[in-house]
Amino acid sequence: MPEPIRFLSVCGMLGYGYPEESLQAGMRSEPAFLGVDNGSTDPGPYYLGSGQSFLKPAQIRRDLELALCAARQQKIPLIIGTAGGSGARPHVDAFLEILLEIARRRDLHFRLAVIYADIDTQTVLTALKENRITPCGPVDDLTADRVLGCTHLVGQMGTEPIIEALEGGADVVIAGRCCDTAIFASLPISRGFDPALSLHLAKIAECGALCARPAGANDSLICDLAQDHFRVEPANPEKRCSPDSVAAHSLYEQPVPDRFSEPEGTVDLSACSFRQAGPRAVEVSGTRLHTSPATTIKLEGAALRGYRTITIAGICDPGVIANLDTIETSVRNAVAANLAGSTDPKTYTLRFLRYGLDAVTQGRWQPTATTPHEVGLVIEAIAPTQELADTVLSLARSTALHQHFQGRKTTAGNLAFPFSPSDLQAGPVYGFTVYHLMQIGANDSLFPVSFQEL
Repeated sequence: MPEPIRFLSVCGMLGYGYPEESLQAGMRSEPAFLGVDNGSTDPGPYYLGSGQSFLKPAQIRRDLELALCAARQQKIPLIIGTAGGSGARPHVDAFLEILLEIARRRDLHFRLAVIYADIDTQTVLTALKENRITPCGPVDDLTADRVLGCTHLVGQMGTEPIIEALEGGADVVIAGRCCDTAIFASLPISRGFDPALSLHLAKIAECGALCARPAGANDSLICDLAQDHFRVEPANPEKRCSPDSVAAHSLYEQPVPDRFSEPEGTVDLSACSFRQAGPRAVEVSGTRLHTSPATTIKLEGAALRGYRTITIAGICDPGVIANLDTIETSVRNAVAANLAGSTDPKTYTLRFLRYGLDAVTQGRWQPTATTPHEVGLVIEAIAPTQELADTVLSLARSTALHQHFQGRKTTAGNLAFPFSPSDLQAGPVYGFTVYHLMQIGANDSLFPVSFQEL
């Protein structure tokens, strides 16, 4: 029976900043390893599609250097998942450049394991033909064209590749796209701890001290795992965990509060107990794991949709606000008429976002009965080329500026533009075209581990 283990979650997202004092306090508790997530799909498909990170190098450099030096000083592993933001090869490689620069400058020596998460297109096409791919949530069935259209295609690895890296003697593990839980559950599972408790604790740890109060900025979380329970406590003495704050974290990013799914199985929280264990810590027990004979991983792929141009304007004329539906319809018709003969309206999209009225709800809820004093209007055009997007937007903006409506009394413009030039090129637009689950076999090796001595 393994002895209890302690580890430190550095923060909820490497690069978003965290108090250095919290890291130091956590290191004084003598953790067995450090773990931290560095990516997410939350910022949308652009970053996976383009191969760019939503984090700037200076952000990553600051947070990584503190954690890397702390881990090497105490000679414990540092595990980082979804490196570079979206976890495809370009993201991982950009992250490794920063890591190696820090290592050279600080004269650090360690065994590095790198795990890429890119999935070969043919592997997915074969699985598609064998009916081993299903939608992940309310998305369309996958097609071969969608697979082939991806600029980057990754799989969300579970614990096995990271365990392989650790068993291979890695001091630092840099993984591409992976489940957040895998970052923190891999070492405990490899040492024989209950996978159910390990994964549940990892699900909480991946957000750092978000389970503590006051919630807010990134911070560190001290995690203790035993055979029949685990315990969490913020490293920051100004924060505390309570049973309700930790239990509430079960709702985080989950469609149901009493279970969540990972490649290792479904983690069942329905019999969990949360109790206060000291002034700032909470102890959790009762988690169960339901395994399945079929292991699945989530696939994520993004493809180029076109190019975007936008304009931003303000409206405070009550007549214009009351007639926005009419103006929008008239503008759409005028743009289509202007482009008739050269451009099919089906090749571009023209969108009007009316902030202060219904831009966020998009008509899903009834708007307020009170007419707002002013509305912020964003007009967006997406087309196969930047030139066409610019043209569609320019036509829409100029038409909307002077579009007539019933009762209009002024010949001045309907819109107030905060910028000149008013039209802003936003560049390439990507969309998720693969967001599916792929069943894999026991002998499939999708995430090879490579080692390097620094």
